[in-house]
Amino acid sequence: MLTRKQYELLMFIHERLKESGVPPSFDEMKDALDLRSKSGIHRLITALEERGFLRRLPNRARAMEVIRLPDSIAPGLGKPPARGTFAPEVIEGSLGKSASKPAPAEAAAPDTFGLSEIPVMGRIAAGVPIEAIQTHSHSISVPPQLLGKGEHYALEVRGDSMIDAGILDGDTVLIRKTDTADSGDIVVALVDEEEATLKRLRKKGPSIALEAANPAYETRIFGPGRVRVQGRLVALFRQY
Repeated sequence: MLTRKQYELLMFIHERLKESGVPPSFDEMKDALDLRSKSGIHRLITALEERGFLRRLPNRARAMEVIRLPDSIAPGLGKPPARGTFAPEVIEGSLGKSASKPAPAEAAAPDTFGLSEIPVMGRIAAGVPIEAIQTHSHSISVPPQLLGKGEHYALEVRGDSMIDAGILDGDTVLIRKTDTADSGDIVVALVDEEEATLKRLRKKGPSIALEAANPAYETRIFGPGRVRVQGRLVALFRQY
């Protein structure tokens, strides 16, 4: 299954090849999807290659071909984006822009044993930032003492950049929805409106540093306006 951005990029490349026989440049793809950097396009193309939808041809600049298209079109995904009109959809709090916001009572409804059901909204990278998957895959039961005020959601962790903070690949993290955090908090951070990651936040004047808890990963520093907090870690769950 493709994410929305993967689908939009695949269809944009497909339509351009049909029209002119020449694939679009990285700048054209970046503008069409309204991304801020070419690195996001590189990640999307790699994901499409890994899923068998796209192939880059060796020794030829800009050469690529569409191997296949999705068997079905997901609801709400239509024609490829026109340049300058595509609005990126990324994880935003517990539900993302494309899903309707649940009532607080639904997001943490208590069951007959006093537990609260929290929606698991996909995966989050604890490593190199990746797109968050905007899918309510299932729910988990959480003791009420772990929940404070506000809305909560859960994410499955992929990657090992937070292992020294006790967060392992495969863990499920409980996140309280908020757009603010203190320096030192572990947060869901949205970078350049296109990719999400789980990192420790450090404030350095007007800049924001996203700090890993693994010496194999470098701290990444971003200028004003490039990072938005989507939630703060309050608990994690692990299966043995």
